[in-house]
Amino acid sequence: MRFMTRYRHIIFWLVPLVVLLATAAAQAEPMALPSLNIGVGSSSKASDVSVTIQIFLLLTVLSLAPGLLIMTTSFTRIVVVLSFLRTAMGTQAAPSNQIILALAMFLTFFIMNPVWNQINKEAYQPWKAQQISQEQAMDRAVKPIRTFMLSQTREKDLALFVSLSKQPRPKNANDIPTLTVIPAFMISELRTAFQIGFLIYIPFIVVDMVVASVLMSMGMMMLPPVMISLPFKILLFVLVDGWGLVISSLVKSFG
Repeated sequence: MRFMTRYRHIIFWLVPLVVLLATAAAQAEPMALPSLNIGVGSSSKASDVSVTIQIFLLLTVLSLAPGLLIMTTSFTRIVVVLSFLRTAMGTQAAPSNQIILALAMFLTFFIMNPVWNQINKEAYQPWKAQQISQEQAMDRAVKPIRTFMLSQTREKDLALFVSLSKQPRPKNANDIPTLTVIPAFMISELRTAFQIGFLIYIPFIVVDMVVASVLMSMGMMMLPPVMISLPFKILLFVLVDGWGLVISSLVKSFG
C-alpha cells in the first residue's frame, strides 16, 4: 500500500500511455517483409544455363573442399601428431585447437605445394587455354594426387581395401581405383601419426616418472606430480627446440 501511494501518480500516467500505444499498434498497417523465391525457369540463352551450373558446381566444390583437404593431403598426419604433442606435454588447451588447425593447414600447403603446382601446370593451365577438354584436365589433375597418396600408403593397407572392395586383383597401382586408394591412404596416415605420437610421448613420460619418484621419496605423496612436472616438460621442450624438431620431422616424413 505504501508503494502504491508513493508511485500512484506515475501509474496514473503510465496506464493510459500503454492503452494508447496498444490501440495505435492494432490500427497500424502490417510491415511489409521482403521475400525471396528460388525456382527453375526457362532461358533463351545457353550462357545463362552454363553460368548457373558453374556456380552450382563451385558451391559444391567449396562445401567438399575441407573433406578433400583432410582425405587426400598430409593434413591428417600433421593434426594428429600436433594433438599428441599437446596431450603429452599436458598443457590442456595450449596451443588452442584453432592454432593447431591453422598450423596444420599451412604445413599442408607447404608440403603439397609441389603437387598443386604440377596440377596447375599440367591440368589447369592447358584447360584454361582450351587446349584440353574438362575430362582430360580431371584425369591429369588426379594423377599427381594419386602419386602422392600411393607414395605414403602401405601395400598392406592397399591390399586390405582391394580385398574389401571385392574387385579383381590389380596388375599395378595404376589399376587401383581412386576411391580405394583414399581410405587406404588415410589408414596409413593414421598409423604413421600414431607411431610418431608414441615417440613424442616417451621423453615426457620419463619426466613424469622422475618427478613422481622424487616426490614419493620426499614424502610428498599428496602433491600432484603433474603440477610439478609440467614446468620441467615445457623447459625441456624449449631447450631442445621441440617445435623445430617436431615440424622438421613431420615435413621430412613425407619425403
